[in-house]
Amino acid sequence: MHAHRSLAAIVVASLAMGASLQACADSKPERSAPKMSAAPAKSNGSGVSVQYRVDGTPQAGVALPIVLSFDGITDPAGASVRLTAEGGLSLSGAGGTQPLPAGQTTTLTVQVVPGAEGVGYLHVFTTQRGATSATSVPVQVGKVPSALPASGTLKQTPDGDKIHAMPVK
Repeated sequence: MHAHRSLAAIVVASLAMGASLQACADSKPERSAPKMSAAPAKSNGSGVSVQYRVDGTPQAGVALPIVLSFDGITDPAGASVRLTAEGGLSLSGAGGTQPLPAGQTTTLTVQVVPGAEGVGYLHVFTTQRGATSATSVPVQVGKVPSALPASGTLKQTPDGDKIHAMPVK
């Protein structure tokens, strides 16, 4: 009878372990969203933290979503955000100033359209308690230009100063 109880305990433990392993096998790993970039904050700024993410590959003439997240809104009156674009980038339907409610994280997706290859910027201005902060989100279309090639060595002037001569094209 003692052997029968031990065998029963082993069977129950095995079944429990098998069910536990099956539960682990059935669970799928969660896909995490692409990481957001945190904009640097100045101590004398608005206090609103801004994070951003460029979704997709920027192409000239094609609308591109940029996800913005705002947090740290502590003023009971809330805060506000204003968006502008430059460098060949244009905003698609997201003009003016928009309110940001107090005590909440607000996520906003805006569409920008790059006009040509190069880098353009989406400027994000947040205001809270009369202080304004600016964040610039770079949007690079095409290849990043390479640095100028190093040419020659340092040359010394008659006065002893050293200069690096570079050709002008």
